[in-house]
Amino acid sequence: MRLRPDQLSRHLERHGLGFLYLIGGDEPLQTAETQDALRAYARSQGVEERIVLVVEPGFDWKRLGQETESLSLFSARRLIELRLGDSTPGKEGGEALRLYAERMLPDVTLVVTFSALDKKAQDTAWFKAVDKVGLVIQVWPVEANALPQWIQRRMATKGLQASQEAATFIAEHVEGNLLAASQEIELLRLLNDRPRIELEEAMAALSDNSRYDVFCLVDAALAGDPFRVRRVLTGLQREGVEPVLVNWALTRELRTLCLMAGKAATGKALEALYSEFRIWEKRRPLVNKALRRYSIETLRQLLLAAGRIDRTIKGTLQGVPWEELAWLCAALAGKREALANLQP
Repeated sequence: MRLRPDQLSRHLERHGLGFLYLIGGDEPLQTAETQDALRAYARSQGVEERIVLVVEPGFDWKRLGQETESLSLFSARRLIELRLGDSTPGKEGGEALRLYAERMLPDVTLVVTFSALDKKAQDTAWFKAVDKVGLVIQVWPVEANALPQWIQRRMATKGLQASQEAATFIAEHVEGNLLAASQEIELLRLLNDRPRIELEEAMAALSDNSRYDVFCLVDAALAGDPFRVRRVLTGLQREGVEPVLVNWALTRELRTLCLMAGKAATGKALEALYSEFRIWEKRRPLVNKALRRYSIETLRQLLLAAGRIDRTIKGTLQGVPWEELAWLCAALAGKREALANLQP
């Protein structure tokens, strides 16, 4: 039987502890938490003895039979974990697992864990035997477009409620690493005394509160204040803020400005656009100044420049990220020479 990781708890509540589980995949956080959930349930059912067998080169597969058939010294039932890691059981191990699946013992729960099993491994006799009588829980990475929703659900389990912008920011920051996302969520839980997490709280927590200044940088650029822009940007660099975060904030703002300028060109009123794009009341004059200062073509040029800086930060293009960020910020603030020197 196949289960998703999030279905395990309900299955245990309905059917109790089974005798054979195969758990794993190439996403470590969900794999580890699935194993933890199974161990916790076993303990709640009085399973006090846990034995761990690690399959390494030279592993003696007779140990599996010896452990499963020996009597427990501590409880009526034992939990035996067989850790395959990146390897497959091979011919001898596959036969040992197949035999166990055919004669599961009433006082043993065997949990086989793995890092990844390809299609070839899933076509073997041992896997089919396990799949027939046991539970197979294969963990898959969360797709990038589903990660913000995963983060929101995860935060809800911690008593937090994340705005869509906050969840999207965290998702982009961790780049698919669920363990990193989990750690950031825990940090937010510890740092905030209210359950609602907005973008500002998320940005602050992810860089020792210095990321509040990223908003100051964007607002100074929108206001057309190149001197303040330079001061804030220098401060961010000295504080050790990652350039990827600065560029993220600028890209986000430029993308919004491009969309607003495009709709304004069709005749849509600015007040309606402010509501549509959720522009706060106090920021509306700044956004209005930027929209009046630049044409949609120029805004797109700035957005392309931000894309180039992103590739520079990631190392796919040559350049010095902080220098290019300085040019982009100056151009957004209205310095014509900076705009002329931008590379899309």
